[in-house]
Amino acid sequence: MMFGLTRQYLLAIVPLAGYGFGWFLDNKETERMTMFRDKSALYGRVLKEGEKPSWP
Repeated sequence: MMFGLTRQYLLAIVPLAGYGFGWFLDNKETERMTMFRDKSALYGRVLKEGEKPSWP
C-alpha cells in the first residue's frame, strides 16, 4: 500500500475513527435536543428559580 499503510493499521484506525465520529454525532444531537428541555406537553413544567433542568 501507499505510504507504508498496511492492513493492520487500517484495521485499527477504521473502528477508532468510527467510534470518534459516533461520539461527535451523539454530542451534537444532545446539544440540539437541549432546545426542547422541559417543554413537552406531557412532562413540561415551569422550573423554580435556580432549579436545574430535568436532564443535561
